[in-house]
Amino acid sequence: MTVRDKCVNAIRIISAEGVDKAKSGHPGICMGAAPIAFEVYSDFLNFSYKNPKWDNRDRFVLSAGHGSMMLYTLLHMFGFGVTKEDLMNFRQLDSRTPGHPEVDITPGVETSTGPLGQGIANAVGFAVAEEHLAAIFNRPDFDIVDHFTYVLCGDGCLEEGISYEACSFAGVQKLGKLILLYDRNGITIEGDMTPAFQDDIPARFGAMGWQVIRVPDATNLTVLKRAILRAKSDLTRPSIIICNTTIGYGAPNAGTAEVHGAPLGPERLQQAKDNLGWTEEPFTLPEDVREYCRDIAEQKLDAETAWNELFAAYEQEHPDLAALYKQYMAGYYPDYADMFKKFSFPKPDATRNTGSKVLNGLFKCIPNLMSGSADLASSTRTELKGEEYFSPEHREGCNIHFGVREHAMSAICNGITLHGGLRVCCSTFFTFSDYMKGGVRMSALMNIPVLYIFTHDSIGVGEDGPTHQPMEQLISLRAIPNLKVFRPADGEETVAAYVSALSEPNPTAICLTRQNLPQYENSGMKAILGGYVLSDCEGTPDVLLIGTGSEVELCMKAQAELAAEGVKARVVSMPCLEEFEKQTDEYKETVIPAEVKARVCVEAGSVYSWYKYAGDNGEIIAMNTFGISAPAATCFEHFGFTVDNVVACARKSISRVAPPEQTGKKKK
Repeated sequence: MTVRDKCVNAIRIISAEGVDKAKSGHPGICMGAAPIAFEVYSDFLNFSYKNPKWDNRDRFVLSAGHGSMMLYTLLHMFGFGVTKEDLMNFRQLDSRTPGHPEVDITPGVETSTGPLGQGIANAVGFAVAEEHLAAIFNRPDFDIVDHFTYVLCGDGCLEEGISYEACSFAGVQKLGKLILLYDRNGITIEGDMTPAFQDDIPARFGAMGWQVIRVPDATNLTVLKRAILRAKSDLTRPSIIICNTTIGYGAPNAGTAEVHGAPLGPERLQQAKDNLGWTEEPFTLPEDVREYCRDIAEQKLDAETAWNELFAAYEQEHPDLAALYKQYMAGYYPDYADMFKKFSFPKPDATRNTGSKVLNGLFKCIPNLMSGSADLASSTRTELKGEEYFSPEHREGCNIHFGVREHAMSAICNGITLHGGLRVCCSTFFTFSDYMKGGVRMSALMNIPVLYIFTHDSIGVGEDGPTHQPMEQLISLRAIPNLKVFRPADGEETVAAYVSALSEPNPTAICLTRQNLPQYENSGMKAILGGYVLSDCEGTPDVLLIGTGSEVELCMKAQAELAAEGVKARVVSMPCLEEFEKQTDEYKETVIPAEVKARVCVEAGSVYSWYKYAGDNGEIIAMNTFGISAPAATCFEHFGFTVDNVVACARKSISRVAPPEQTGKKKK
């Protein structure tokens, strides 16, 4: 047995030991795909174990994230600081080796994976970022951005629809530095995959413009090496290497579903060790394996040293570009206060239009911004004007044609962001945010600053009807931790939403109207606080009128009507509930005083966002059904979004909390 064979067996056995000790996990892929992952790490992946975030490293993505123990074992073997104790704490509280890979938890993990197919789309995003940055910064003799993205997936990843979306996009874009290694073992949790999945994968990927390479037996490291070399030799298209494997290789139940997602158990684990000739203590690398991997890891440091020398020469030859590169990689944070003063909105307009003005204005200060849409840029108004679209002919293009691929779009944007050096926003109609929910959730889970722009944000879509009229989407997105959801009421609130989104390292969704809205004298950067007093009355209000987006207009008009009746109303604009909840109790009390019990909350979305703010005596004008197909004005009237209804609800709420002497009732 060669030392390289022992390295592969080390991955198999230590992975199985980790799963057994945790009493949960997925040993099957770890044991079957171990040769693939080892070949990539040992012979191809450029990395620096001393500096896992080195700019020009190759990226490795484990899309089949349930094989995490395999990845942790590799990181341990190649010196990334994952210790023996970390391996022994697999899946335990506060462990550096969680059940599925999580970015920023374990050194060397590039992205959080687990929901199958997401990692493939993330890898496409890494490849897009590499091509785009290379086009901007590389010069003859100075390829300072020059690396590959490797992604390992399983059958389940290719069954997920997101993989088709992402791989189709990658084929169109000819992302030649993207290499997909397909662990084809033919087994899923339910058993043989053929009842559910019989795609002709070579034909499918060939039709999408990929180079297709087959490895009949993935235990042969020499054949694997030749396959990867062949993939790297063709930079005109992405490559898929179809690797036939045996799930749970070495275990007595190899090739069966029961090895997929359950510990082997002590008896079978020992049989696997016997089958593979393994005699080491648990979680222990043989000394020759340790030395072999350490030597490889040390040799790989030379690539970073050479790159540092290249960049030093680049700084001498192209100082302006080098300075700009450093700014890109450090993150752009211009003076937003000055930017805010540059925008003016003199007349009523749809917030999708004011959003376009803001986005394009900010782009002048944030040149590392990319913007794409799911075939809707002309409607969402998110095109960066005067800029090319990213394509094989224009890698420097800052706009992206994602096509009608919402789910892949969100996950690709996650990859672009995780790569480093770029900010990215993507857009579609708000109702189709449901198609991309998995990717949005992963943005929030990883806490990365992807910007989601959702237009056509309510029943104001009108004649397109309930299929295109979002209702439950606001509450759905608001339920995601770490995600800020802004629904601005005018142009200046839209500016505040963008400033908030681009100032903090977490994802943001901005929901914008198709229909025109008025501009308000007292709106502005206060909206960054999430909620504020837009229009007040003298003294203590009789009633609070709380709205978001297009419904703030109803609150403002209702305030005027109530004032004519001698009723004092305060209008509170609440563009972002998440940001409002972060404020101090003292600030929140100045906006929504506890003593004012009469309240009306108005939003053309699900009613469930508003019970907290309405209180026991408040009224809520919101949606609890799907929309209808009719002109926008008719839709709003049909569902009670009228000034008259806001006024009536205000009176009703006031009547509930008014003292008996004001209602004509006697005290008991």
